[in-house]
Amino acid sequence: MAKRHSDVAYFAMERVTDCVVLAAEKADSEEYGSLDNLRFMIGDAKTLTEYFEPHTFDRLYLNFSDPWPKAGHAKRRLTHSIYLEKYKRLLKDGGLLIFKTDNVGLFDFSIEEFEKFGLKIEWMTRDLHNSERAEGNVMTEYEKNFSEKGFTINSAIVRF
Repeated sequence: MAKRHSDVAYFAMERVTDCVVLAAEKADSEEYGSLDNLRFMIGDAKTLTEYFEPHTFDRLYLNFSDPWPKAGHAKRRLTHSIYLEKYKRLLKDGGLLIFKTDNVGLFDFSIEEFEKFGLKIEWMTRDLHNSERAEGNVMTEYEKNFSEKGFTINSAIVRF
């Protein structure tokens, strides 16, 4: 995304240090060149509001978040209302949350959370790669791997 939209600033947050290091090395590789519009952060989404002022972002992307499949772990899911409150604070009025996952349980939970939170689901699909948005989709490595294994990709765009 940072390569495709060099005029847009991107911040990538991940709590696993090794993943951040690998992503930063890839972003600095010959394939991508120098991406001056991309910054990496090691941290937990719980702390997002400590780093950024309210109404900073036009969009937030949640790509293949940990599904935390056990019922007792629901509050850890990045689409739980606890996190939606944070995103509401960080997004500009009318901002978008763009969500992708291969995990059906997480997707179903997320759609319910969005609706309970009163968010408008602008678009959703249970098969992103066979949808009208497939052409403009930038695939993550997880997405490529899961797709190659036959998993369909669920996606939703939600307006705050």
